[in-house]
Parts: sequence; structure tokens; C-alpha cells
Amino acid sequence: MGGTTQRIASVDALRGLTVAAMLLVNHPGDWGHVYAPLLHAPWHGCTPTDLIFPFFLFIVGVSTALAIGPRVGQSAAPGPLRAAVIARGLRIVALGLALHALAWWLLNKPEFRIFGVLQRIGICFIAVGLVAVHLRVRGQWALLVLLLAGYGAVLQFGGGSLEKLGSLQQRIDTAVLGRFAYEWNPATGIAFDPEGLLSTLGAVATTLFGLLCGDLLRRDQPRAVLLTGVAAALVGWWWSGWLPLNKPLWTSSFVLFTGGLAAVALAAAHVWVDRLGHHPLGRAFGLNAIGAFAGGWVSSVLLAASGWMGSLYGKGFAPVGAALGPQAQSLAFAIAFVAVWAVIVWALDRRGWYWKV
Repeated sequence: MGGTTQRIASVDALRGLTVAAMLLVNHPGDWGHVYAPLLHAPWHGCTPTDLIFPFFLFIVGVSTALAIGPRVGQSAAPGPLRAAVIARGLRIVALGLALHALAWWLLNKPEFRIFGVLQRIGICFIAVGLVAVHLRVRGQWALLVLLLAGYGAVLQFGGGSLEKLGSLQQRIDTAVLGRFAYEWNPATGIAFDPEGLLSTLGAVATTLFGLLCGDLLRRDQPRAVLLTGVAAALVGWWWSGWLPLNKPLWTSSFVLFTGGLAAVALAAAHVWVDRLGHHPLGRAFGLNAIGAFAGGWVSSVLLAASGWMGSLYGKGFAPVGAALGPQAQSLAFAIAFVAVWAVIVWALDRRGWYWKV
């Protein structure tokens, strides 16, 4: 969606740091020995790891504002914009399905999972991209409030539990996805997917909040981004007393709390990088974000399928485990994994090679 797209170094840097964090938590050496902050909350709650995906979706919204906002402001025809948004979103979904197919084939997984991280990103990009094309800012704010209130009401008063078993999401995933969900119990027929159907409403709200903050940034209002973020985080924290912070359900309180923190991070990054001129750490990852995520997935699957993963981890990182314990060994592997990809995206950036989906 080329020509008039605004590139802001701080946005690329924040996106890149988020992708690096994704690689860190998704590729430990041993899932049985991971430091608690690098794991998701068991159910209700919010760990540092639970911030990563909402931060990325928030940045998807910010980037959408920077890409589409100028064109809408220049009264560009909505048809081509709409077609470009849908086409790109579907490509991201297709890539996610291809990565799942690779893991299902090479790792002999019993079932194929339909939904996932890239699929959710693609769906949220399409939804919020169309909002950016067809709704002005006041309408976008109204839609966000309606979405948060409506989804929160459905979760709290829609007849389901806020626990995994019995939640509306679990019931819908069981009925619609079945064996193609992330979690599937063939004995009970119960399914659950943390990127399932119902919680996509919360994920869209996070992306829409990013769109609105991106519009503020595009208009050079970082103070407004900061104040909006602080207010959202406080309201989300307050709301969590009734509707808990929960990533798998992507509750409305979780949207506001994590989106607010992401907005604060965006405002801070903008001042640090764009205003004060400091180095945009993570920018190379940000410019090849989807490529780094997909490449990390493929390399991990190939290492596991070839049988090299166990040998590499057991032999190459054993001295760390012997000296500092099994959790440190697992973390050392994850850091090394990120470091390898940092070198790759740095080399790609040096050559001006960027993978656009």
C-alpha cells in the first residue's frame, strides 16, 4: 500500500522489539523450565508475555493509520483501498495456514489447526483497515466504545462462565472448530482456541485502539497518545475488578489495560527516537516483522523435525544449565535464537531486502 505511507522510525522500532520478544517467548530450549515472566498467565491475569501479542496488534492499528490515513485525507477512491486491505489481510491469513500445514506435516501433528497468530493478525488488519477506509475518527471512537461495551456484556451476561470450561468461547470453538482448534480433547469432544472465534472481537478492539492512537501520532500529538494510554490502562485495571484481565478470552478490560500500556510505550518511543534522535533499537526486526516471525517458525519446525533441536540444546547449552540451572539454560537458547535472527534481519536491512506480505 506504497507511495504515501508514512514511515516513523519509532513505530518500526517498537514493532521490531515486539517481534523479538515473540521469538524469545515462543522458542525456549525446554518448555518445562521457563522463567515465570516468560510464560502466559495460567488463565486470569497478565504476565509480561501476555503483553506481546496485544502490543503487536496495537502496532498493526498504528501502521494502518499511517498507511491509510493520508490517502483517506487526500480523498482517495475507497474501492482500491478496500481491495488492497482485503488482499493483504488474506495473504497474511494464507501464510499462517501454510505455517500450520508445515508443522502438521513435518511434526506429525494429529490435527490441523485452523486459527493462529498470523490468521488473527490478518483478520484484524482487514477489519480495522476497512474501518479506516469507511469511518472517520468520531465514528471509529464510537465503534470502539460499542465493541468494548458489547463484548464485555456478552462475556459477563451472555450465559457463559469466565472460566475456560463453560465459557462462551469454549462452547463456540467446540461447536465450530472441534478437532481443528488449538486444544482438542477427543474423549470429551471439548475444544478451545486462544485465537478462536469469539475472542477475535477483543483482538479487533485492540487493533482499532491502535488505529486511533496512530491517527494521533500521524497528527504529531504524542502527548495525546500518552494521556490516552494512561487513561485506557487505568480504566482497564479498574474494570478488571469485574471482568478479569484474560488473554485467551481477550476481555475488554484486557484490551484497555494492554492497549493503554502499548500507547504509553509508543509515546515514549516516539519521543526517544523521533524527537531526541536516539538509535531505533529493533528497527531491522520491525522492517521484516512477518518474515522474522515466519522464519523463526520454519527454522524451529525444521530443527524439531530433523531431530537436531534436542542435540543442539542438550549439548550446546549444557554448560549454562550446569552452571546456572535448567531455566537459565532454556533462556540462553531462546536468547541465542533471537540473536541469530537479529543478525539475519540486520543483514537483510543492510541490503535493503524486505519481505512484504
